[in-house]
Amino acid sequence: MQGIRRKVVYVTLFEIIAVAITSTGLAAGSSSSLQHASVVAVATSAIAVVWNLVYNTAFERWEARQTVRGRGFKRRAAHAIGFELGFIVALVPLFAWWLDIGWWHALVLDLGLSLFFLVYTFLFNLAFDKVFDLPLSAQ
Repeated sequence: MQGIRRKVVYVTLFEIIAVAITSTGLAAGSSSSLQHASVVAVATSAIAVVWNLVYNTAFERWEARQTVRGRGFKRRAAHAIGFELGFIVALVPLFAWWLDIGWWHALVLDLGLSLFFLVYTFLFNLAFDKVFDLPLSAQ
């Protein structure tokens, strides 16, 4: 599977799993109700979908210009770290506002989620590439 279809399947699967996990994590980490935290988890997912499409398109364009093909540990780690750093910039203000917590608390909550997602993104991408094969940019 290649192109836009690959991206849509990737984002959909990734975000469905992410919303289920982050709703619980945000509720526990902010003392909010599960329903209240679920709203920000869905908003986070929507932000993630847009960021994911933009970031992965740019990453694959960069990757296609590289002489080394494939996705080894270093490339996968760089991909996950770059994604999460951009995501932090968007989420800290959202968490502080919606969960009615301080900026520091929002940053700590987001860093905890980012550490989780660093591992989740790496493992999800590994599994996704095993099931659907590498994109043409990495072949």
